[in-house]
Amino acid sequence: MHPEHSITLLITGGAGFIGSNFIQYWHKKFPNDQIRNLDALTYAGTLENLKSVENESEYSFIKGSITNQEVVDHAMAGVDIVVHFAAETHVDRSILDPQIFLKTNVIGTQVLLDAALKSKVKRFHHISTDEVFGTLELGQPGKFSEKTPYNPRSPYAASKAGSDHLVRAYGETYGLPYTISNCSNNYGPHQFPEKLVGLAITNSIDGDKVPVYGDGLQVRDWLYVLDHCSAIECIILSDQLNTTFLVGGETIETTNLEVIKYILKAMEIPESNIEYVTDRAGHDRKYSVDWSHINKTLGWKPSVTLQEGLNKTIEWYRANEAWWRPLKEQNQAYFKTQYQDRK
Repeated sequence: MHPEHSITLLITGGAGFIGSNFIQYWHKKFPNDQIRNLDALTYAGTLENLKSVENESEYSFIKGSITNQEVVDHAMAGVDIVVHFAAETHVDRSILDPQIFLKTNVIGTQVLLDAALKSKVKRFHHISTDEVFGTLELGQPGKFSEKTPYNPRSPYAASKAGSDHLVRAYGETYGLPYTISNCSNNYGPHQFPEKLVGLAITNSIDGDKVPVYGDGLQVRDWLYVLDHCSAIECIILSDQLNTTFLVGGETIETTNLEVIKYILKAMEIPESNIEYVTDRAGHDRKYSVDWSHINKTLGWKPSVTLQEGLNKTIEWYRANEAWWRPLKEQNQAYFKTQYQDRK
């Protein structure tokens, strides 16, 4: 249960997609808690995401990198709980420039862990990904669980695996109270429109083609971002420490192509708008998440089906063109590089 007195949370990467959703979610539920948001405001983070809380006295923003020890020590002072979202997350970008991923995701996490120890935080909650487990065979039964060995296959996944190991090592070596959640693919409001769902919706609004990598038969587990927020809430308010939970959003497997086709159908756009592009290097074929542990231990489950979540997301992008259009325009060069190679 949430304590009666207010607590102080440090959210790293709170201007990004999942972090900003979590800050708004938490503030609505626990309006007396102090929330500090530490974010470097890279391409994927924008304070536009936090308009609803920016003037609240319980919310404060600190601009800075998690790799800067001085900034982190200052941000960490007096904090009860850390929720660590800050990361470079886009696999395609990790293939183009791996070094920034190692700096942010590994070194940045280590700097935060040191500061958390100094400040004697009560819980360090680390947000990770199912990509650390590698890939599953298409057409074969099997899901990732908390016991699956790590087998990262992209520089992004390797950097997240490294940060997971560091968090556990600080728990074992220095007694840091931690939890880790490895989530599947998030989608929903405020997602930077480079990821599959946001790109498909915004391209469709503009009448542009929707790119699909390779044959589009890659299988992913899709998690609506507000369901992810509620899972994090369950974990950090529980008595569970020094443990890991997998968080997923689906009970049936869905291919990327099925997701795109559903979006097009919901938006009344013909499937001829799909454009197949050359697959990316080392593209994992299947991620599937067994989230029964968090369900049995903490009673959490997703609140929406994939279709319901996609419908909400389409509505949000339609209503918030002023949010996503400038982001898309600022990043035109990246989109051209990534999707220019036609099959």
